[in-house]
Amino acid sequence: MSTKKNLNIGLIGYGFMGRAHSNAYRKVGNFFDLKYQPVLKAACARNEQNAKAFADNWGYESVETDWRKLVERDDIDAIDICTPNNTHAEIALAAGAAGKMILCEKPLSMNGPEGLKMVKAIEKAGVPNMVWYNYRRVPAVTLAKKLIDEGRLGKIFHYRAKFLQDWTISEDLPQGGQGLWRLDVKAAGSGVTGDLLAHCIDTAIWLNGGMDKVSAMTETFIKERKHNLTGKVEKVGIDDACAFMARFKNGSLATFESTRYARGHKALYTLEINGEHASIAWDLHDLHRLQYFDHRDQGIVRGWRSIHVTDSDHPYMGNWWVPGLQIGYEHSFVHQVADFLEGIAKKKPASPTFRDALETQYICDAVLKSGKTGRWEKVANAK
Repeated sequence: MSTKKNLNIGLIGYGFMGRAHSNAYRKVGNFFDLKYQPVLKAACARNEQNAKAFADNWGYESVETDWRKLVERDDIDAIDICTPNNTHAEIALAAGAAGKMILCEKPLSMNGPEGLKMVKAIEKAGVPNMVWYNYRRVPAVTLAKKLIDEGRLGKIFHYRAKFLQDWTISEDLPQGGQGLWRLDVKAAGSGVTGDLLAHCIDTAIWLNGGMDKVSAMTETFIKERKHNLTGKVEKVGIDDACAFMARFKNGSLATFESTRYARGHKALYTLEINGEHASIAWDLHDLHRLQYFDHRDQGIVRGWRSIHVTDSDHPYMGNWWVPGLQIGYEHSFVHQVADFLEGIAKKKPASPTFRDALETQYICDAVLKSGKTGRWEKVANAK
C-alpha cells in the first residue's frame, strides 16, 4: 500500500505552460521517490469547452471556469498560475489568503512594486510558494552551479547570455488575446525583458550572485499593431529587443541580449561564464551538454571539453535512464515539481521562491528604466 500523501493541484490556464506543468505532475511520481504525489484535481479556464478538452486530455478530475471558485475549493491544496502576467498578483493574493500553496509562472509580476506586495502577502500567509524558472533544473545548468560553488572557476570575471527568437517580425501579426497577449503591454508588462531576459537573469543571479547596476538599450521595431480584443490599430508598448550591460556584486561584468527579431532563431538561449581558472558554457539547443575549459589542465591536453550530462552522479540524472541516454526540455519541469514536493516534505522552500523571483523583477525594472533614461540604473534590493 502506498504511503504517499496526495497533493491536489488546481491549474489555472491551459496554454503551453499548462501543458508543460501538467506533464510534470503526471510524470514526477514515476521517476522520483517522494512523500507527496500530485493529483490533477481541477483545471480552470474561461472557455468551458476548451477547459474540458484540456482536462480530459491530461486527466484532470474536474473543470472550473472561474478561478475564484477554484481557489475557494476545500479539495485544492495548491494553485498553479499559468495565466498572463497581469493576472498573477490577483490570483496569488487570493490563493495565499485561502491558505493554498502557490506555483506561479514567470515573471512573478508586472513590476517590482506589485511583486513586493505579492511577496509580503504570501510570506505573511506562510504558504509554500515557487516561481517556474525551469532552466535552473536543466541538469547541465545545475552541474554548472555545482562547479561554481565548489570554486572550480575561481574568481568570476565575465558572464554573458543571450535569448533569441524570431516569431514577431511580421508587421501583420496582431497583439492581444489568446496566444498573443505577450505583445500587449497591458497583459505582459514588458516584451522580451520579462519574457526571455527574465529567464537569463534568474539563471545568472542563481549562478553568479546579485547584480548591482545595469545599462540597457531597448527597441520596439514595429510601433503599431492591430489589437485582437478591440479590432483597432494600437500603439505597441512592449520591447521587441533589449541588450544590457550589468555589474554583478562580486565585481564581474556581464552582457545580456534578447530579441524576437533574430531571423533563424526559435529559442537560442546560451550562457558563458569566465573565471580565473576555468570557463563554462551552455546552449539550450544542446541542453544535455556542458562545455568546460580548465586552464589548470596539462598544456598538451588543455582545451574545451564537452561533458555529456547523463551519468547517475550528475544532477537529477540518477532518476532517469542509464548513462548516455539524454533527457530534454520537459524534464526541467519534472525536476522543479520534484524539488517543490521535497521542499514541502522537509519544510524547506524550493527556489526560486516569490522573494527570489522578486530580485529578477527588480533587475527587469532597472533594465527597462535604463532603456528609457539612457543611464546606468541601480538595482533595488529584494532581500
